[in-house]
Amino acid sequence: MKEFQNHTISVYIRNNPGALMRMCQIFSRRGYNIDSLVVSPAMDGRFSRVSISAKGASDSLKQINLQLEKLVDVVHCIEHKDTEAIVREMVLVKVAANAVNRGEILQITKHFGGKTVDFTDNSLVIECSGASTKLDAMIALLSNYEIVEMVRSGQMLMARGEKPT
Repeated sequence: MKEFQNHTISVYIRNNPGALMRMCQIFSRRGYNIDSLVVSPAMDGRFSRVSISAKGASDSLKQINLQLEKLVDVVHCIEHKDTEAIVREMVLVKVAANAVNRGEILQITKHFGGKTVDFTDNSLVIECSGASTKLDAMIALLSNYEIVEMVRSGQMLMARGEKPT
């Protein structure tokens, strides 16, 4: 029985039509589900950085990395271990709030290092960033109130020290 693990991969890719789709097809063909996908422009606007979080067997991931490296648009592809990279995520949460519960919601926000980015008589929008487990814990506490909407960025990563991302 294969053990499925979480994997975090960064890909430096040329900004060409269809490049992201071709990358995702490689994961799909190998039976990997992409849990998180973040794409952003690199310093050089001709390229993008792609951060991918996925679950699957480690031996399949080696094949995925080899196939990604063969794509014309991929400059490089690196799997990052937890200790080798800084991995963060951001969440925006809109919570129904009134005069009675607003203080408790603000206290939870402060505890997790979040901040209020919108404040009305009936709701608060909270912004928080950090490790996925931290955000999960904050959302669990906020779920005791009425969460109206929520958006998560997906995991972003950067290699520590002199290692490339």
